[in-house]
Amino acid sequence: MREIVLDTETTGLDPQAGHRIVEIAGVELVNHVATGRTQQLYVNPEREVPEDAFRVHGLGLDYLKTFPTFRERAQEFLDFVQDARLVIHNAKFDLGFLNAELSWAGRDRLTNDSVDTVEMARRRFPGAQVNLDALCKRFEIDNSSRDFHGALLDCQLLAEVYLELRGGRQPGLELAKDARRGADGGSGPQFVKRDRTPRDPR
Repeated sequence: MREIVLDTETTGLDPQAGHRIVEIAGVELVNHVATGRTQQLYVNPEREVPEDAFRVHGLGLDYLKTFPTFRERAQEFLDFVQDARLVIHNAKFDLGFLNAELSWAGRDRLTNDSVDTVEMARRRFPGAQVNLDALCKRFEIDNSSRDFHGALLDCQLLAEVYLELRGGRQPGLELAKDARRGADGGSGPQFVKRDRTPRDPR
């Protein structure tokens, strides 16, 4: 079974208010084992990045406008995802943005099966915090590189959390403990820690 652990970063909370995706990333699992294949796409949002969003992910428009728009990257994203089951932390948020962007690009909505790890965690730990940092702490997953929210780093952390929620990580899976692969692209097993220095705030 092929799954993609998926995450996005955005300019805000609501695509219907004109907010856009600025980063998409995915980590491939086959039969719950990481293959080393990843995708990381930066996206020109074609709008300003509000200060509050910049403080979350450190990606400003002066940096992002050097990348293609979502319309130009849509096929690249769809070719990677294909018909895999999507594993997402708070799936309603990310799928809402992805489907809005696909609609604006003249594409069909995603019909992939999905798993919401927030709901998984709430069922397993009722009443406890279930954000990604809290789950990393609970499962003793090293998230010390998470100075900013970054889609690829968060996918790597979430892949480990997801497998813990399912009953335990596969030996040697420690995706988020080692160095991360560089920015934009990424399809091999090596990971180089990305410079998370904030980009231009506008």
